[in-house]
Amino acid sequence: MIAITNGRIVTPDKIIEGRVLHIEDGCIQAIADNLAGAGRVINAHGRYVMPGFIDIHSDAVEQLIQPRPTSQMDFELALKECERELLLCGITTIYHSISLYKDEFFGTSPLRTRDSVKRLSDLIASIHDRHHLIHHRFHLRIEIDNLDAYGIAKAMIESGRVHMISFMDHTPGQGQYRDLAVYADALAKYNGKEIGAVGLDSILDYHRQKRTLSFEQLKHLAALAHFHGLPVASHDDDTPEKLAVNHMLSVDISEFPISIETARAAREAGFLTVVGAPNILRGNSHSGNMSAAEAVLGDCADAICSDYYPAAILHSIFLMHSKHGVPLPEIVAKATLGPARAARIDREFGSIEVGKRADLLIVDLLDGYPVITHALVDGNPTARIEYRR
Repeated sequence: MIAITNGRIVTPDKIIEGRVLHIEDGCIQAIADNLAGAGRVINAHGRYVMPGFIDIHSDAVEQLIQPRPTSQMDFELALKECERELLLCGITTIYHSISLYKDEFFGTSPLRTRDSVKRLSDLIASIHDRHHLIHHRFHLRIEIDNLDAYGIAKAMIESGRVHMISFMDHTPGQGQYRDLAVYADALAKYNGKEIGAVGLDSILDYHRQKRTLSFEQLKHLAALAHFHGLPVASHDDDTPEKLAVNHMLSVDISEFPISIETARAAREAGFLTVVGAPNILRGNSHSGNMSAAEAVLGDCADAICSDYYPAAILHSIFLMHSKHGVPLPEIVAKATLGPARAARIDREFGSIEVGKRADLLIVDLLDGYPVITHALVDGNPTARIEYRR
């Protein structure tokens, strides 16, 4: 049995001090008064003890597989390097969010093809049979103008290779790019040659004429996901009308609602809402949309995710606590229990409670910044870092 002593234990509703956290067989066995029965003792030295973060939307692995447009690394090498980075950012369960795109106006990505998506999903499914650090899951992002995505997603869900799906529509004039000036600016930054050679009007015309997956196809994919116990998300909801369509599709989660009004409407309609931690750190959306901090303060955000910057979750938690006064248990829950509920894994993960998995972090504050000093996954100590001065 492992015991963690002298820590400030962060539960969903309070911080417990002066108690000992007992871990046995990979789970939390007790929050006790003493060290009785402990075989190994970890002294937290007054630091915070909190659940490991559950990140249900992250494309970090893509950046390690292909760090440059012309350079691609071995997939497993990249995944192993990625999980080390994720663990030291406090992420103990990761939903790798991999897209099935069609248009290439934001640049060609060989990682978003049928073969690469399948290869990565196979790797994620098999990595737990070899040496690994954290829990890996696969979040399949389905761009609705990719007509091939229906058959690909159906096969992947049925084969057990997917743990979450989301429907995405990056068509300009709505969603994330409802402001065409923002869309044009994003195109120029991602792939300036394309917009210069083709012209914005031609690109917009392409989007007006393109075909998309039908309502019936999306409805079937959502039903199939639910049959297999998987959550279904929608991406960049921007109007009550879109939320109504999502309700008819049986979508569960609203990822990155565009405005505070939409976030409130999503919560009122029964959707769980997800916002980006990088948005909290930056103080705004990189697309000029809703402030994630405002959504947290307005009680319209159930979960935060790292999106494209793994370190953001840890830092956003302490920023919301120190700058905005959000109680630490409340904001920690948005990185742990909230996403666990969204992913339908909260019976095992997401909070420090007896019987749950012992995925745990010990967190210190140094020079005003939070740092991970210890991480445990399934009760196994997997990382320890002590800073020098």
